[in-house]
Amino acid sequence: MTVAVNGIAHINLTVRNPDKCLPFWKTLLNFLEMKTLLESSDAIYCIGSRTGVLVSAAPEDKRDRPFDQERPGLHHFCFRARSNKDVDSIYRFVKEELNPVFIHGPEEGSRFAPGYYSILFEDPDGIRVEVNHVPGRGHLGEGGRLGPEGKGPASSYGDQGLTS
Repeated sequence: MTVAVNGIAHINLTVRNPDKCLPFWKTLLNFLEMKTLLESSDAIYCIGSRTGVLVSAAPEDKRDRPFDQERPGLHHFCFRARSNKDVDSIYRFVKEELNPVFIHGPEEGSRFAPGYYSILFEDPDGIRVEVNHVPGRGHLGEGGRLGPEGKGPASSYGDQGLTS
């Protein structure tokens, strides 16, 4: 027997620079129609859009190491948008209001899934955040690797996407 979960309920990020990160995250999450449930000098927790994001300050004695996506732990996470137009709107807002480091602006990425479209940027601590849209059922639908006529699971992943 298997169980299909209903997405990710929440994610908790720990930051070393709460003075910059907490306002950054509050602004972003409120724009994504998430409501602030908790706000203090060392944490912000926003909920809505079927998820929650808690951002909390690392203890002062543990703020000596910057975020490194190559170390074990979080590499990045991705919000799912409802359309390419929404990805574009989020990009404009983030660019104008938050001025983050962009890894890339809006781009097509069909090497990852049919119709994949995304942006990728960093918060003030360097935590990478992606926003994407994949039409239909993605890999599970028509033309997807796991769809009716798909190639099945890939054996490698890289700049060229999923390959066998």
